[in-house]
Amino acid sequence: MHRYFRLSLVAAALGFLAQGAVADQVNVICSAQADWCNMISTVYARTTGTKINVTMKGSGEALAQIIAEKENPKTDVWFGGTGDPHLQAAEQNLSLEYKSPTLPQLHPWAQQQAQQSGYRTVGIYSGPLGFGYNTELLAKKKLPVPSSWADLLKPEYKGDIQVANPASSGTAYTMIATLVQLMGEDKAFEYLKALHRNVGQYTRQGTGPIKAVARGETAVSISFVHDGPGEKLHGFPVETITPKEGTGAEIGSMSIIKGARNLAAAKKFYEWALTPSAQEMGAAAKQYQLPSNVATKIDPLVPDFKKIKFINYDYAKYGASAERKRLIAKWEKDVNSLPR
Repeated sequence: MHRYFRLSLVAAALGFLAQGAVADQVNVICSAQADWCNMISTVYARTTGTKINVTMKGSGEALAQIIAEKENPKTDVWFGGTGDPHLQAAEQNLSLEYKSPTLPQLHPWAQQQAQQSGYRTVGIYSGPLGFGYNTELLAKKKLPVPSSWADLLKPEYKGDIQVANPASSGTAYTMIATLVQLMGEDKAFEYLKALHRNVGQYTRQGTGPIKAVARGETAVSISFVHDGPGEKLHGFPVETITPKEGTGAEIGSMSIIKGARNLAAAKKFYEWALTPSAQEMGAAAKQYQLPSNVATKIDPLVPDFKKIKFINYDYAKYGASAERKRLIAKWEKDVNSLPR
């Protein structure tokens, strides 16, 4: 009888410890590049003792998963990826209102992202949209370096351009929204139809085209220019440029998911991710976005925003669910359905 009682106490204690172990964990969807996601996972677990489960998905796919799981969320924090889908999650009440005490330490564009979302998301980095190109492949094919949006329509680039699919990629949706704001909607879609003829492949994720450029699978990509230096550091003949007519920029964001099972751990991770030491991991993982915390040390390979011509990107309008859905549907109908 006493033995049975002791075994019951041991079982209860083990059960309690197991519950504690489960509680001290955080489930993260990471929409940044894989090296960055892996570094965050390793460092956070080692330095905090918290178990972190990281799933890597592009921002469009991440939003689709969060919508699908809204009645029973399996994600606590969504880290990274373009800000538009994060704003859509906020609009659909899928993310939690949380006003971080770290906000005053962030750049104005990061604080604005939080304000526009009702404090349901926050900017963690920013990066300009532009072109990547393979210097060796351009030389071999005797192609000029494209310096403008107009250049990409030249017939000599036919089949040699890659861009992601906007239905699954926040990068590609940023391109559509940028062009609409730069040219007006009618001219932008005429441009996208003409560009379609030169596109060799639409990839699933926004980083796919720059990786294809690096490996000589295509000559030119439409991608965020901060993805180029990392490929170059790996020894690939990659350079980047921003279009002279003007371009948009992403505000990579972070959100706590409403109904998060590990809310205390989620807030702990969120605050950690806003610190300068955590944000410096981007450059350590060869990702060269501009970090949102003003105290973060800026790597020399981060693009100089002062030298880039930016449009006045309307993040609130183009981050709205209805506008994103409408523009993507129009692209599918009017552009992606065309032969190449």
